[in-house]
Amino acid sequence: MDRYYRAVSSRDSRFDGVFWTGVTSTGIYCRPSCPAKTPKVENCRFFPSAAAAARSGFRACKRCAPDAVPGSAQWDSRADVTARAVRLIGDGVVDRGGVPELASRLGYTERHLHRLLTEELGAGPLALARTQRAQTAKTLIGKTGLSLSEIAFAAGFGSIRQFNDTFREVYGCAPSALRREDAPVDGTVSLKLSYRAPLHAASLFGFLAMRTIAGVDDFRDGRYTRALRLPHGPATATLWPEDGHVAALLHLSDVRDLTPAVARCRRLLDLDADPAAVDAVLGADPALSAAVTAEPGVRLPRSVDGFEMAVRAVVGQQISVSGARTVLARLCAAAAALDDAELGRPAPTRHPATGLDDRPGTRTAAERSGSFGETAGMSARLAAVSPKLQPGQGTMPGFPTPEQVLALPDEVFAMPGARRRTVRALAEAVRDGLRLDAGSDRAATREALLALPGVGPWTADYVALRALGDPDVLLTTDLGTRRGAKALGLPDDPAALARHAERWRPWRSYAQIRLWRAA
Repeated sequence: MDRYYRAVSSRDSRFDGVFWTGVTSTGIYCRPSCPAKTPKVENCRFFPSAAAAARSGFRACKRCAPDAVPGSAQWDSRADVTARAVRLIGDGVVDRGGVPELASRLGYTERHLHRLLTEELGAGPLALARTQRAQTAKTLIGKTGLSLSEIAFAAGFGSIRQFNDTFREVYGCAPSALRREDAPVDGTVSLKLSYRAPLHAASLFGFLAMRTIAGVDDFRDGRYTRALRLPHGPATATLWPEDGHVAALLHLSDVRDLTPAVARCRRLLDLDADPAAVDAVLGADPALSAAVTAEPGVRLPRSVDGFEMAVRAVVGQQISVSGARTVLARLCAAAAALDDAELGRPAPTRHPATGLDDRPGTRTAAERSGSFGETAGMSARLAAVSPKLQPGQGTMPGFPTPEQVLALPDEVFAMPGARRRTVRALAEAVRDGLRLDAGSDRAATREALLALPGVGPWTADYVALRALGDPDVLLTTDLGTRRGAKALGLPDDPAALARHAERWRPWRSYAQIRLWRAA
């Protein structure tokens, strides 16, 4: 408690997202760096999550916006069940499929999962998801012109009453109190994505810029734009660094996808990392200290699509980055030209009441059954707005799905036959249930990848590095890694480098990025 109070007294922003402070004399909860007058220690209670604070009767501070802080770095980097659950809740799994879907993804009972989360976060999965829904609704109220009933539905609430009650519980006011008059109703949402300083934006965006693929992502005028495939439809995100935050401009085809869109953009840019902790470990090595001092806050570029990243890894085996881009661009262009008949699926049909795509698999079972409070009127309203929410999607179709890859003819794969068979085996595995995302079990996923023909340790580890977000991966056999190590005066022999890198644990993935930069 003394440590937490010292952080509050000094308004230390490094602890934002690590804990939240409830002030009993005012009934509000704040981030540690809140600029308000420091409360007396006897009036402070400390919570491991915003949901735990709200569950204890505290409402969010309007001055410091404790719901807008970066997520805890431990949930971002840890590989255990609790951390995986937090990441999946952040991606909206509970909103789309309920706690049963979350438990199924993790392989645990709902009861056991509730106990694990309550022990560490002070709140169960429903309470965590409920607080997140309120945060999503707050963003939609301030950034869009949708009606409050539409926002309640889009944020995942089961009823208007639940929406109003939760909002008053979390923010201490009615939803209408945050309404802006000039907000657009076109699916465009502009946001500020917070992070823990420092952030070396040049290395982060430079890495992504060097690997863009026509039709999937693009970098120009300092802004990175990419297609997103979200649970309810396609979207695009444009991201660029600003002073103290990353600006995001989202074009959503369905506003229900705001939560996963934000979560995936944050994960792509590694915005929940703790750069001070990473740099402290890496900077202690004399071979890296100069680089850490010159470029503090180097992040680990991750992904928004695990299948895309795995295909990139396979195609990139033993060829240059530019060569891989050329091969992938050809693959993506051919996939974008496929029609529904070639993919063996029915043409789009529209539900007569809602106007939404009613093909099997286009919506979750929970949504089709209406268990999240879906009404024909609200669905029809969102569907009517949706056509306006897709600027530029005709020119950025996104990365192919596994089904699209499997439908492509051999001549489209500009690669050796063995590598083509590996790509297809990967597509079949993902189609049949292999998950490559932040909620995946890292060890089990690595084993599953290694069981595929043509997938070796380098490919599996590259997927772990970027798709799964493992913070402790080093590609010792990679040519770029060895060149970077040699440039920094480190051993370039894989075995010797692996031994030296033991001192970089648990942040070897960040050392990997620095070695690539040194190369």
